[in-house]
Amino acid sequence: MAATSGGSSGVFTSDLSTSDFWMLLDKGYMPVGLVLGNSVYSMGVVGGLGSAVKGMSKGEVPQITELMYNARELALGRMKDEAEKLGADGVIEVKLNVVPMGSWMEITAIGTAIKFVGIKGGGSGNKPTIVLPLDK
Repeated sequence: MAATSGGSSGVFTSDLSTSDFWMLLDKGYMPVGLVLGNSVYSMGVVGGLGSAVKGMSKGEVPQITELMYNARELALGRMKDEAEKLGADGVIEVKLNVVPMGSWMEITAIGTAIKFVGIKGGGSGNKPTIVLPLDK
């Protein structure tokens, strides 16, 4: 999609649906780009052995939980850094893809960076509503 206010060239990428895009514009925001952050994280040999032993009994395996939290925060932080480089005010429609691989974990965060540009051309500025058609 092309726009007059997105990014420095006015061209941006986004994975928003048409209705999400319309509601975004109606509220005075413009997508400025698709941003992503990726992290491949390992707990190391010692942590992997410890979690394997702990996994043989019931209960939480804290090493795996910590691995997931650390990998997620790193991926989200990298996505946020990309959005800040585009001059965005925020990121919406964030999707996380988590791929556990034994003592490794890969997390990818993808979202649409947005910037407030003001309400123009009759935008309501009201909270969005969803209308479902009643005809079949």
